[in-house]
Amino acid sequence: MASTVTPDTNPPRIGLLLTGGGARAAYQVGVLQALAQLRRARVPGAPASSPFSIITGTSAGAINAASLACGADDFDLAVQRIVSVWENFEASQVYEADLLSVLRSGARWMSLLSLGWLIARWRRIKPRSLLDNSPLEELLRTMVPLERLPGLIAQGHLQALAITASSYSSGHHVTFFEGGEELQPWVRSQRLAVRDRITHEHLLASSAIPFVFPAKALSINGGTEYFGDGSMRQTAPVAPAIHLGSERILVVGAGRMSEPRDTLQRAAPGTYPSLAQIAGHAMSSIFLDALAVDIERIRRINQTLNLIPREARQASALKPVELLVISPSERLDQIAARHADALPHAVRSLLGGLGVSSKKADIKGGALTSYLLFEAAYTRELMALGHADTLHQEDEVCRFFGWDQVPPPPAAPREERRRDPLRV
Repeated sequence: MASTVTPDTNPPRIGLLLTGGGARAAYQVGVLQALAQLRRARVPGAPASSPFSIITGTSAGAINAASLACGADDFDLAVQRIVSVWENFEASQVYEADLLSVLRSGARWMSLLSLGWLIARWRRIKPRSLLDNSPLEELLRTMVPLERLPGLIAQGHLQALAITASSYSSGHHVTFFEGGEELQPWVRSQRLAVRDRITHEHLLASSAIPFVFPAKALSINGGTEYFGDGSMRQTAPVAPAIHLGSERILVVGAGRMSEPRDTLQRAAPGTYPSLAQIAGHAMSSIFLDALAVDIERIRRINQTLNLIPREARQASALKPVELLVISPSERLDQIAARHADALPHAVRSLLGGLGVSSKKADIKGGALTSYLLFEAAYTRELMALGHADTLHQEDEVCRFFGWDQVPPPPAAPREERRRDPLRV
């Protein structure tokens, strides 16, 4: 989808969008691994700094985005730091997975479902979430050194980092951004941008999957609002990167952009869907559908702009935005179903009550599992898929970044090679 890059003394600002999806965000890490590998191979002597001027993220993608932004002066090292976390993941690093903790949080939800609102009221049950994600706070302190961010922006290694969350209090979809002083906030219908110092609380808010993880309180415009996962009500996922000045945007999805008809899984006639299937369907609507719609919208806008004569376009503020989309070539819920038994026993039992099967051949509930399966067996397979999918698009990726136009290093003179037989 990316067009050939033309050499320019002012290279285009490249933005990165990492979408949401809980444990599915492991796929993004494989993509980043492949990008670092391709750049080393195609651009010998490339600067250490990140190829991305603007980095945006939502939900678990916000955590990866922030971690990458905090290493904008050394892209390879930043990628390695993210990889070391995801390839050794355990669910206990994200949420309390022991039996007592799961009973303390999840059992309250089950009580509401089984006992009804009257008994729940009598017992004063006020559950905040299905799982307690307090361990994630500790992980963020080591994975995302946000204290580096202001210096990296001041030194020009990064133009902006943007994190999106959804306010339960106001209903607004809010993009918090930290970047250069020239960047201005924007306001659109039901969504707005706020300049702020990005903190770990912003990351926890953006990744608070509805019902699964608790909402997070954030200060905004002199007040306090409670925020949840930024994928909720996100009608234009690519918009923050465009508003912040990206001219080319790499979009890394967490689900297939379209499903071949012969791979669609349908329940047997007359089989009522389980709660896990309904929850998985709802999460897919939250995390996946808006991205495909937004990409299609931008493509149509680009096609329309291409019909306008170049002179007229140059005289206006309108310009096409180049997109490169990398998304899974396989269904991640099918992969999750194969690894469902890797979930901690207490969590597996809790999800089993919602209809998640532990049989590898049964993908019912696989969608729900795919968001919560923070276990190395699953995350490593997703990373491998992201790596392979990126290399499969190698030529397109290199054209997008301009890595296909880097001249090869000059060959050493023949006489010098004879004098130095160790020269490669």
